[in-house]
Amino acid sequence: MRRKVLDFVRNQLATQPPVVKVDLTGKTAIVLGANTGLGFEAAKHFATMNPGRLILACRNQTKGQAAVNNIKTTTGYTRAELQILDLANFGSVKKFADNFERDGERVDILVANAATLMDKYEPTEDGWETAFQVSCLSTPLVALVLLPAMMRTAREHSTFPRLVVVSSEVHYWASIEKAVRENPDMLKTLGSAEYCTPTKMMSRYVLVKLLNIFFVRALNAHLPPGSPLIVNAVNPGFCYSELTRGLTGVAAAFDRLMAWIFAYSTEVGSRHLVWASVASPDALRGAYINACEVTEPSDFVVSAEGEKIQDRLWDELVDILGKVDPRVTAAVEQYLSPSSK
Repeated sequence: MRRKVLDFVRNQLATQPPVVKVDLTGKTAIVLGANTGLGFEAAKHFATMNPGRLILACRNQTKGQAAVNNIKTTTGYTRAELQILDLANFGSVKKFADNFERDGERVDILVANAATLMDKYEPTEDGWETAFQVSCLSTPLVALVLLPAMMRTAREHSTFPRLVVVSSEVHYWASIEKAVRENPDMLKTLGSAEYCTPTKMMSRYVLVKLLNIFFVRALNAHLPPGSPLIVNAVNPGFCYSELTRGLTGVAAAFDRLMAWIFAYSTEVGSRHLVWASVASPDALRGAYINACEVTEPSDFVVSAEGEKIQDRLWDELVDILGKVDPRVTAAVEQYLSPSSK
């Protein structure tokens, strides 16, 4: 499918549907990056559905606790809790996963919303470009280390857990150049200092959102037939948020202009995250969701070349993350199967 600028304009100017409501009594919902923006608004919506447990995973203690307090005040829900998670640090992700191993609690909804938008190269302590590690490595790491908890939840409670990865329609304008595709280590290349020149960083956001789509489709392809886990990617639309706070200069000015003309609120955008998390699961396996509808992703993603790239990215990702945390390798071996394609 091709996405034109006019399609973007129509989508942004269209009236968005109200948030869908379901009963989450007894269930656990986790929202990454929940102290602000889309994540915070989605968490507020979940709070009105009476989940047994609502976890706001945030990297900042003060801002995260303020979000928890805000939810209690505005919704009356008293079981929201903060857990610290810094996706720019693999050690923080591992500690986050340790908590779930210790308490053995259920995981019904995992909304992988956290992201960062940067226009210059900044490495993490782990040696990767920051936006790349947050969106393309640590987000899958959280999903895979929590995979056993989601599968256990499905088995013990006869439910269909959801993994919702927040992507974007900008993936329609992204590709991976031939020189990188010919490299046996695509992910290592894309996250390296040598690759992340100022020119490449200008298109970093569209690239990581493309890789989000590939991850969702690859994970779904490796789930065995009849798996209870529903995994999908969702486009929240172009919203006012703090995501672009890392932009500077001309890029920041252009973003402000676009937001003034086209953006809708993060509350409106969060409705799409909630829909992907609770709507009827029949058609949502491995789906890309736009405007609360299943939509075909880009031509590049669904092409024969895209499928080959997807398989290679998956193999490299599992190898990289398995070295970060052996629980990834164990989860893949126990719960996933060779690609069903």
